[in-house]
Amino acid sequence: MPAAITVKNLFKTYGEVTALDGVSFTVAEGEVLALLGPNGAGKTTAVETLEGYRRADEGYIDVLGFHPATGGRAFRDRIGIVLQETGVEEVLTVREAVELYGMAYSRQRPVDELVSLVGLEEKADSRIKTLSGGQRRRLDLALGLVGDPDLVFLDEPTTGFDPAARRKSWELVEGLTALGKTILLTTHYLDEAQHLADRIIVLAEGRIVAEGTPESLGSAQVVTTVRFSVSDTTNLPAIGDGPEISDGKVTYRSTDPTTDLYTLTRWATERGVELAGLEVSLPTLEDIYLDIMDEADTTGGQE
Repeated sequence: MPAAITVKNLFKTYGEVTALDGVSFTVAEGEVLALLGPNGAGKTTAVETLEGYRRADEGYIDVLGFHPATGGRAFRDRIGIVLQETGVEEVLTVREAVELYGMAYSRQRPVDELVSLVGLEEKADSRIKTLSGGQRRRLDLALGLVGDPDLVFLDEPTTGFDPAARRKSWELVEGLTALGKTILLTTHYLDEAQHLADRIIVLAEGRIVAEGTPESLGSAQVVTTVRFSVSDTTNLPAIGDGPEISDGKVTYRSTDPTTDLYTLTRWATERGVELAGLEVSLPTLEDIYLDIMDEADTTGGQE
């Protein structure tokens, strides 16, 4: 796929603080890329540079064929930005705000369609000052999409949403990708990144410390956890990394779960042992992310 975003050796410092330290990555057209990292990792600097609000000290940037800092109206006409907070005049109604923002673009999505898309149809004629926090975030999302952008920057798009609203917003993002839109997402909700992203980049201290799909991020050797309870924990089979025993609960960690589960279940069947509450689980994205952060802390942010 052609690249919607290309970044090579991006550097940015603020005095003695290095915000970006040689960052390089690409985002393919139609891809959803999630940018993760702790506060101070460089995410905001990277995104604002791609949006054209900051200039890098060094490096090559191409966004939709433009340099963001010099792309001007033609560049801004093709991107949509959903900030963490948008300063919209509160005396406007939802419909009026969407119409007003749409006037800045050469192509606009129909107002009623967009208001319905973000779930604000019942609030279309309500003044913004009467909206709840979650409803305002939905309005922010509508304003970021009003120009029918090719590339959308989503900065913590579901902060303040209840679980049902978050799921609906995920469906909206999935609908955008079905239309071929490219999305750069920053979020602190790791389940959101796991659900939406085609690929994830993790930043720490201005450097990329991990990159991959939600399934491949982190160590190439995925560890599966096998857990169950038995009445007698003596003479358990020696498989994987274990067993670990605590209060009658047995845990194995395996890099070859198919073979190890076969050995375990055969052992139990031959002895008539019930493996109560047997569960087999892969590490979550949160587990992997925390491992990456721990490793980054011990290596000083080096890849």
